[in-house]
Amino acid sequence: MAKIYETTATNTGARNGVATLSDSDKTFNLVSPADEKQDGVNPEQLFAIGYSACFNGALGLVKKAFGKTFENEVQITVALNKEGDDNFYLSGNIHVIATGDVTDEDLQKIVAKTHEICPYSKAVQGNVDMKLSSEVKQ
Repeated sequence: MAKIYETTATNTGARNGVATLSDSDKTFNLVSPADEKQDGVNPEQLFAIGYSACFNGALGLVKKAFGKTFENEVQITVALNKEGDDNFYLSGNIHVIATGDVTDEDLQKIVAKTHEICPYSKAVQGNVDMKLSSEVKQ
């Protein structure tokens, strides 16, 4: 195994605090999802952004393996859910929109294969219910 990249995130103040990265000079102002009037981002937004970028990168590898070159966008929806007083969990949806030379059937196969190899998908497998969907737009 060869490590490709590593960073460390540090948080103070939890959901209404700040976060920094060991390899960046940026500071992220964190706000609770319930506090939409504050300027900042919440952990679910950051997770969705990271997941969409990772999935799209993996999708590029799978498209190449399938011999396809269509254009696409990846939409990751992340939901924070609550059951009872203290049972919080994530769920979501992965939606791929493709344009170009691909059929609905091939796109579904490519998205399913991408879900198998994407590092974020592997990390949440069995822990976060992520539904897959796709569409071909002409």
